[in-house]
Amino acid sequence: MLTRLSDLKPGQDATVVKILGHGAFRKRMLEMGFVTGRKVRVLLDAPLRDPVKYEIMDYEVSLRRSEAELVEVSTDEVGSTHSSLSSHTDESPVLEEHGEVHHAAAHEHDGHSSAMRTINVALIGNPNCGKTSLFNIVSGAREHVGNYSGVTVDAKAGSVRYKNYRINIVDLPGTYSLASYSPEELYVRQYLRDETPDVIINVVDGSNLERNLYLTTELIDMDRSMVIALNMVDELERAGVKLDCKMLGEMIGVPIVPIAARTGRGINELLDTVIRVYEGTDPAVRHIHVNLGTDIEHAVTVLKDTIKANPHVGLHFSPRYLAIKLLEKDAEVEKAIKALPSGKEIIDLRDSLLAGLPTAADDINMSIANAKYGFIAGALAETMETTKKEEINSTRIIDTIVTNRLFGFPIFLGIMFFIFWATFELGSYPMEWIEGIVGWLGDLTREYLPDGAVKDLIADGIIGGVGGVIVFLPNILILYLCISFMEDSGYMARAAFIMDKVMHRLGLHGKSFIPLVMGFGCTVPSIMASRSIESRSSRIITILINPFISCSARLPIYVLLIGTFFPNHATLVFMCIYLLGILMAGVTARLLRRFYFGEDVTPFVMELPPYRVPTLKATLRHMWGKGEQYLKKMGGIILVASIVVWALNYFPLHDGESAQEVSAETVADDSAIDPSRDSYLEMAGKAINPILEPIGFHWRASVAALAGVPAKEIVVSTLGVLYTGDEEASDQTLSTRLITPNEVTGHPDFTAAAALSFMVFVLLYCPCIATVTAIIKETGNPRYGLFSVVYNTLLAWMVAFIVYRVALLF
Repeated sequence: MLTRLSDLKPGQDATVVKILGHGAFRKRMLEMGFVTGRKVRVLLDAPLRDPVKYEIMDYEVSLRRSEAELVEVSTDEVGSTHSSLSSHTDESPVLEEHGEVHHAAAHEHDGHSSAMRTINVALIGNPNCGKTSLFNIVSGAREHVGNYSGVTVDAKAGSVRYKNYRINIVDLPGTYSLASYSPEELYVRQYLRDETPDVIINVVDGSNLERNLYLTTELIDMDRSMVIALNMVDELERAGVKLDCKMLGEMIGVPIVPIAARTGRGINELLDTVIRVYEGTDPAVRHIHVNLGTDIEHAVTVLKDTIKANPHVGLHFSPRYLAIKLLEKDAEVEKAIKALPSGKEIIDLRDSLLAGLPTAADDINMSIANAKYGFIAGALAETMETTKKEEINSTRIIDTIVTNRLFGFPIFLGIMFFIFWATFELGSYPMEWIEGIVGWLGDLTREYLPDGAVKDLIADGIIGGVGGVIVFLPNILILYLCISFMEDSGYMARAAFIMDKVMHRLGLHGKSFIPLVMGFGCTVPSIMASRSIESRSSRIITILINPFISCSARLPIYVLLIGTFFPNHATLVFMCIYLLGILMAGVTARLLRRFYFGEDVTPFVMELPPYRVPTLKATLRHMWGKGEQYLKKMGGIILVASIVVWALNYFPLHDGESAQEVSAETVADDSAIDPSRDSYLEMAGKAINPILEPIGFHWRASVAALAGVPAKEIVVSTLGVLYTGDEEASDQTLSTRLITPNEVTGHPDFTAAAALSFMVFVLLYCPCIATVTAIIKETGNPRYGLFSVVYNTLLAWMVAFIVYRVALLF
């Protein structure tokens, strides 16, 4: 088991795996014997628990916990990872002719097995460079999503066994540089600071080399072990470009491996290179400096030497990198330097050096960028040949159509209309099959289980509740399939491009559009996607209006009610509901910008990636990833909620009444039942129903809306529990029950007008708990979470009231 040395308790033994520190600290630790495979024992803590005394190589050494945190160790028993002297097999990826990664046997070169070694690898690159495709093909998509270093940006982690190595891979967020301008940039830099990966794989888009290599120059400044994965080399070749990767790698001191992540080309060579770089045997590796010009280089050298002389600096970043960032007045680096005992002197020195430069202090960033781009251009001029030939650029041709002044919006609306049509119409066929299976299971349970609470729990609570939601899985998958295709193909960026002016009129940023469209899938990740918006005010407004975008959790409610009451106009009603959410989002954004936030002057800067046909495998993987989360909810929160709702509806029993009597009373009108016989759920529904009755709600609808506060998926399962509990009914489907007249009043609880009002209310009212939590977490202010709950609910009631009263006129 891998852990950190600082996590061990006195008396525990462990084996050193690697030193995660940097520079002088790493060198000193290696000199003191903290090398791979060496046994270390924790002896005791200091009185204040820091530092800690350790025994290694028969002598004792003390380390601060912060230093021990940078030592990775294994707590497995010594020898437990060794096997017999005969050769053994190990899983390692090899490529078949078509380039897919598979797992096959690999033998040790020396004829006997040795302990599995670990290499921690970080994937770093620009957005849209193909990092995730590379991650998926190497790790087999057996990843988990984790939060690192206590921040909110997610990164995917996976691993692969290759040639007696366990290679742990982390796919970091895409970033254009290592500045402190965006949350992604800060996160990547914080990860490199805290985790110190053994090897960085810098994924570079071969079709956009010059821009992508700018990030490479910053990584070179960090002086980290690195391999460049030149992705999309097939596109480079099709464009008639010849690149001498070997020569370019030798020039910049970083080995370059051409790959095509979509097909698996070059993956084995990339992993081989990672191992050679880790072992220090790759001939291309050498440390270079990107020359920034005589004057700036002098300032960098003076600062670097001063920083290097400070004993508190050097554990995480190279002094040269820190010196350059100080000259650039990077806020995070400046904050870290100021915290040092000699921080003020270093900052004063920086200021004096900047004052002495012929370049104005405000132009230092441009000068450094120019020098780096000049270095890149010079390197490419010597290693790259471009065949001069005129060719039709398919991306430009497509853009002339989809971003056209006349056709752009109609095409976008047509695409959205098709998505809604496919979600409802195509999804209706498998939905009917699943609904039949659920009904069959319910009938089977009622037929063979003895009467009583257990039978009702299984048939009505579990099957009626969970089954009432799982039937909508095909609709969810179709929606996610369409959204994944739009994202992977590059069209989503065009949608943001064409919507920028509309967004700006609403007081938003063009980049706000992408998180809003993602909200059709799930509100929580779409709120997290708003981090790409540099303007804080636009980011907060985008977060606050995102709950109005109808997420997939509401989709089962629409499919149920639209299919029941508006089957002949399903697509139109479906789209109107979604457009209403968009309209309310726009109105709210405008109000927030007008009365709370000031004018936003942030420019619209966003890359438009080339169009690419997504692989079926990648699109299906993204689709199923979301569907899997939906299924997990079935077995988790929705299952528990369905049981709770059933229990609240079933109890309390009075005067020895049976389950059949309770079920019969559940579907009868409550006006004929003695109040003492009300279930707990009925009591709650009746308590809040006076507030919701003006918008056409029956008490069961009120209960369902209340149950949807934790998670909107529970709304349908609650209706399923409330309306399918009568064993004497000839048809157990929920749709049939909604239109069945009440035995006492003679009319159904839901009408077409009430159904419209219910959908509108569920569309707009307070977000689910997960969304409220995400709002608070992303904005850093609980007031915004409270605002969403109160404002959204009041707005939902008012709009639902108007819709209900207007619908009654028809």
